[in-house]
Amino acid sequence: MDDLTPEQRRKNMQAIKSQDTSIELLLRKALWQKGIRYRKNYKKLPGKPDIAITKYKIAVFCDSDFWHGYDWENRSQRIKSNRDYWIPKIERNMERDKEVTEALQCDGWIVLRFWEWQIRRQLDACVAQVLAAMEEKQAAAD
Repeated sequence: MDDLTPEQRRKNMQAIKSQDTSIELLLRKALWQKGIRYRKNYKKLPGKPDIAITKYKIAVFCDSDFWHGYDWENRSQRIKSNRDYWIPKIERNMERDKEVTEALQCDGWIVLRFWEWQIRRQLDACVAQVLAAMEEKQAAAD
């Protein structure tokens, strides 16, 4: 059973944002401080990457642990209310993530996907991974 009233749940769900989330802002600020310039929520690409470094054809997605199914085998068991809605919805999100990744890779883009927990706990490692991808593209261009 849900701990919140339907009105409280509705307000919670309304507050969930799809752009400029806290994890996106964390990663974007760290990249900007390193001098990396990017496009945010780039509509010209499939899946509208949260961060697109067009010069190097790098697409970065900041995936929420819940909405994109991190540790799905265990987490799906913890969903108690409205399972018939949430489980197919999140599984479809996971499927769409794979489709978008494949489409971008076929078009020559490097796709980086970071989980929410990675951005929060290992921000420097995420930034390093983006820098490494940029170096890889630069080396391939030379």
